[in-house]
Amino acid sequence: MTANGWLQIAVFALFVLAVAKPLGLYLVRVYDGSARWLGPVERAIYRVAGVDPAEDQHWTRYAASLLLFSAASMLLTYLALRLQHLLPLNPQDMAAVAARQAFETSASFTTNTNWQSYSGETTMSYLSQMMQLAFHNFISAAVGMAAAVALVRGIARQSAGLIGNFWVDTVRGTLYVLLPLSLVFALVLVQQGVIQNFQPYATVTTLEGAQQTIAMGPVASQEAIKQLGTNGGGFFNANSAHPFENPTPWSNFWAMALILMIPSAMTWMLGRMVRRQAHGWAVWTAMFSLFAVGVTTTYWAESRGNPIHAARGLDLATTGTNPGGNMEGKEVRFGIVNSALFATVTTDASCGAVNAMHDSFTPLGGLVPLVNMQLGEVIFGGAGAGLYGVLMMVVLTVFIAGLMVGRTPEYLGKKIRAREVQMAMLYVLVFPVVILSLTGLSVVVSPGLAGLNNQGPHGLSEILYAFTSTAANNGSAFAGLTGSTTYYNTLFGVTMLVGRFAMMVPMLALAGFLAEQKAADESAGTFPVSSPLFVALLVGVILIVGALTFFPVLALGPIVEHLAMMAGNLF
Repeated sequence: MTANGWLQIAVFALFVLAVAKPLGLYLVRVYDGSARWLGPVERAIYRVAGVDPAEDQHWTRYAASLLLFSAASMLLTYLALRLQHLLPLNPQDMAAVAARQAFETSASFTTNTNWQSYSGETTMSYLSQMMQLAFHNFISAAVGMAAAVALVRGIARQSAGLIGNFWVDTVRGTLYVLLPLSLVFALVLVQQGVIQNFQPYATVTTLEGAQQTIAMGPVASQEAIKQLGTNGGGFFNANSAHPFENPTPWSNFWAMALILMIPSAMTWMLGRMVRRQAHGWAVWTAMFSLFAVGVTTTYWAESRGNPIHAARGLDLATTGTNPGGNMEGKEVRFGIVNSALFATVTTDASCGAVNAMHDSFTPLGGLVPLVNMQLGEVIFGGAGAGLYGVLMMVVLTVFIAGLMVGRTPEYLGKKIRAREVQMAMLYVLVFPVVILSLTGLSVVVSPGLAGLNNQGPHGLSEILYAFTSTAANNGSAFAGLTGSTTYYNTLFGVTMLVGRFAMMVPMLALAGFLAEQKAADESAGTFPVSSPLFVALLVGVILIVGALTFFPVLALGPIVEHLAMMAGNLF
């Protein structure tokens, strides 16, 4: 670890803090309808779609609209991928995407997961990349943001039982937030050297005299929304390690900054909408505390390197001419600090973009991205998904605090009764059930083991990481597992759908239940949700829920692998 490395982490952390208030204030204006600078376009969309923007929906109608829209857009993407060979903007004559892979990919991008079991430059046409995958990059992020806003409305409103209009929230998030910011940052990325063209792939002669095909395409436009919408799906197979997607340290910085911009700002939006700004900052502080622990651990583990390598004569010391540490799987233009920071950021959020191979991290370095996801993607989290995920943990926190003092739990004046706790627990339990059951199945059946490149604890970690990533709608991978099989394409597709919608529906139900209540005045017995004690208790609940659920399987994977590495053993 170096002073320069810590300085880079500090600068990034300050950016995440600085952007929270101005962008959060803008989000408030977007979702309350006071930002109207694209009013004519917005109204035209409503007229064409037959949407009544004045309608306020009950949570059941809001959830039904969300599910129907997602199902229809997923079906459209599936058909487009299956018919890709017949559609235009396909200069490389890409074949139709196989049925199993088209199902997984359409599920992946619909759920904001963007898990990819294919190489984008050899599988997807320009039309598929732009009109289907990039389309979902916008829409799936807007849907997540809309769901988060609906939950905040449920907390803020009194006695109405209504949580907003799904169609209006989705249009406004896309039109006023995602589109303009993506346009600006796409131009920034082009300036940094990210390519943006429609040229056929170039064939060049290398210095050795061999022929090499270099992929082209409209990359910068997809890269901007890929990061901003916490999507993560790469135009190229190497994702953000590819020099056409992420060519410079500055493009790398902006890629990480885009991932956490909206999640950070939504905590400030929360405080303003519930009229408890200190509560919004308390939630931000809890998220940042977990982020700081994660990036410190990853940076330390990767800088320390592998003692087995040191025993065999590899110099792990950091000097002016030697990066030291564990450089396996990392780009030299980013080094250890930016690889560790990127890995932490992308798994804190449900993004999944990678600029280094997590499979090549040290056991503890790889443990942090895995645990980030297993905590529920609540450390800032995805666009919208992070906020509503941490608010479910807040509900559990105030419930536990109420039990401690022997009174009915309250959250900002709203009673947390049996049905609210049931929805929160359903949200929490769906996640580990799907991960652990399918991981357990896959390590005992031959189709699950067929594509595994490593045995022992690392092999278990690869399968566990894959199901954790898909259930958490993250999309990153350890890359030591061949996922392009019928078995994994099918299970991953189902896992992504369950991880998204089986958790969204209970959350929206909770929003509706809270919106039906009238907030009571706070009393001396009300648990304050803006204090350092609340921050500590919230962090503790997040860690305890994750540890109790996943510690046994982590002990069999990365933890035992770390102990073996320290003992000088290789599996």
